Amino acid sequence: MKRVLVTPRSLTHGDHPAFERMRQAGWEIVLGPKGRLPEEEELCDLVQGCVGWIAGVEPVTPKVLAAAKALRVISRNGSGVDNIPLADAAQRGITVLRATGANAQGVAELTLGLALLAARSIHLADRGLKEGIWRRSMGAELSGRRVAVVGYGRIGQAVARLFAAFGSVVSVIEPLDVATEPFARVDLESAIREVELITLHCPPAPDGKPLLSKTLLSRARPGLTLINTARRTLIDEEGLLQQLESGRIAAYCSDVFDQADATAAKLIAHPQVIATPHLGAFTRESVDRAALEAVQNLLTFFEDVPTSSRPSEDGPSSS
Repeated sequence: MKRVLVTPRSLTHGDHPAFERMRQAGWEIVLGPKGRLPEEEELCDLVQGCVGWIAGVEPVTPKVLAAAKALRVISRNGSGVDNIPLADAAQRGITVLRATGANAQGVAELTLGLALLAARSIHLADRGLKEGIWRRSMGAELSGRRVAVVGYGRIGQAVARLFAAFGSVVSVIEPLDVATEPFARVDLESAIREVELITLHCPPAPDGKPLLSKTLLSRARPGLTLINTARRTLIDEEGLLQQLESGRIAAYCSDVFDQADATAAKLIAHPQVIATPHLGAFTRESVDRAALEAVQNLLTFFEDVPTSSRPSEDGPSSS
């Protein structure tokens, strides 16, 4: 019986319907710790004897891959693969597959929700009423607001459409040679000086450097709202804190914190920060789509289901 490790936090309860397809195909399912990210040592133990792995956002270190002697494929239940050392995996003959775009709508809708919270201070008004304080803050409308979407993959496209539906003036920052119509293509240096809202939907740079450096953040248009539902490493957090304190950045909305280190704690506690615990893809619909696609990709790889084409190996993309 073939063994598959399942570690996404949304799936480790073990009763998702997608698993029935695997059981019917003769797979033994090994579940990671329920509802939390597994530690490196736990992964080293769990992955032994598994030929397949349905993985989440947990760090897949070279040490874990070294322990995975039988592993042939890692099937992500999302589009990002920056938590996997792709070169190391390729060297060991391990194919990495992605559920591209499965979570796009969920992330896009959360992004819009964060933008509305920041624009209208809805969270503060609710908190005030609960404390018996009838406090009103002057808000702003998304209609007519200049919005730059960084990354025009599946998520970026969905985000651009939602903002456009609200009447925002949307532009796109995308390094790849892809069509962005009907939205104008701009560069990041110009956008950060001119737009009122920037939202990030791209992978980290291969060199690990933040896309929004301390210098670039210092040039932001005063009153900028910054939304990050992609990756924490895209922003220089020290520079971000400085610009929040100065007021140049009016609001930072984040769905990228997965650990409460000192810098994260400072940002989460800041009055101009709205933070959520990595909720973007955590909707019933997104979880279902991602799980079904990850399972389909894995089964197809092992030719357990008929298909006209095999999933291809993938790297990071702006989706």
